[in-house]
Amino acid sequence: MNLLFAMIATYLVNVPFGYVRQGFKKYSVMWFVAIHLPIPFVILFRHFFDVGYEIFTYPFMLFAFFMGQFSGKRIRIYKMRKNDIEV
Repeated sequence: MNLLFAMIATYLVNVPFGYVRQGFKKYSVMWFVAIHLPIPFVILFRHFFDVGYEIFTYPFMLFAFFMGQFSGKRIRIYKMRKNDIEV
């Protein structure tokens, strides 16, 4: 159950970072910052929810991390298309 809570927290933290990341040129400094800045939060969640660093937790946490980034990106694209702003 703790793994699930850590995954949800990781996902929710990464959504805004994915949203912001979509606004920067791919592979720019700010693009890398938007990807790597939430990593300390993920480490904090692992400790807070007592998930630890067992090998079976990595696929779940990576999935939550990248789905949060992807969801934020899709939200920004959707909003920009809705407002007729070029992506």
